[in-house]
Amino acid sequence: MRFVDEAKIKVIGGHGGNGCVSFRREKYIPRGGPDGGDGGRGGSVIFRATNRKQTLLDFKYRHLFKAKKGQHGRGKDQHGKNGEDLTILVPVGTVVKDAETGEILFDFTCENQQWVAARGGRGGRGNARFVSSTRQAPRYAEEGEPGEERELILELKLIADVGLVGLPNAGKSTLITAISSATPKIADYPFTTITPSLGVVKFKNAEPFVVADIPGIIEGAHEGKGLGIRFLRHIERTRVLVYVIDVSELGEKDASEVLNRLKQELGAYNPDLPNRSSLIVLNKIDLVNDTKKVDKIKSYLESIGHKTFLISALKRWGLDSFLERLTMLVSKEKQEEPEQIGVEPYSPL
Repeated sequence: MRFVDEAKIKVIGGHGGNGCVSFRREKYIPRGGPDGGDGGRGGSVIFRATNRKQTLLDFKYRHLFKAKKGQHGRGKDQHGKNGEDLTILVPVGTVVKDAETGEILFDFTCENQQWVAARGGRGGRGNARFVSSTRQAPRYAEEGEPGEERELILELKLIADVGLVGLPNAGKSTLITAISSATPKIADYPFTTITPSLGVVKFKNAEPFVVADIPGIIEGAHEGKGLGIRFLRHIERTRVLVYVIDVSELGEKDASEVLNRLKQELGAYNPDLPNRSSLIVLNKIDLVNDTKKVDKIKSYLESIGHKTFLISALKRWGLDSFLERLTMLVSKEKQEEPEQIGVEPYSPL
């Protein structure tokens, strides 16, 4: 399945039906009064979040979404039928923005949340509505109103408990493969991962949690370099960050510099990100002959306040202690997180 995380669409509410001009015409009833019915309300365009979709692929080739019109009113006080609402399913994690102003209109963070993107137009009133003591035979009715019309930008931000962050080729894809059932592409060249991957981690009897493998971050990513901000947005939703550092060719000061570089890029994109709960894994220890070297790097990082683990994702060394601490950290963050807002009620015009 192709991963699509951004789309531009246009939504149009249904046009309201016209009111009817009609007079009662029956045998033996002269001068029957006005009996024109009202037009029906136009249908609305409604977004609803679902966990059954993981990308915005449905919006890649279809850009116009229009709800049904309301039916016109008829004689004998018959009101037109309301137009059918158009419900559009979007993945949980979708952010809806106004295409012109960039304003965030709605953020879908849990399943079954719904939001009315474009309301249908009101139906016009028939001439029976305009009867009064001084106006016994009105010969006019209202036209239906057009529905709301909007151009929207849809952005998908993956909702995961843990985000794996690191330079290209740091071993993030190998790590997510080792700790979950995810199967991202793995190769020995930079930017092997060109789309985020999700994996579910189940450690012992703890509650499962979701890990996201974010494509490699380079200097200037927040300005669009490399894979740029296209995928930095997916880190925003994560509760915990895991900084993955390739230790095979680094010294203690070099590892600290890599960590600072990653945090600077995240902070330039969103100042809150470097302050998220985090762990550090020094990966590829199987390629280091000098064990004292990696121990010194670990000790140095922990001395400046970073909880650090030595692992080899390829050989699956050191994963148990890392997963135990990660599971505890995710559980703690979930308990401290406020409750999600429920479904937004929808009432037609």
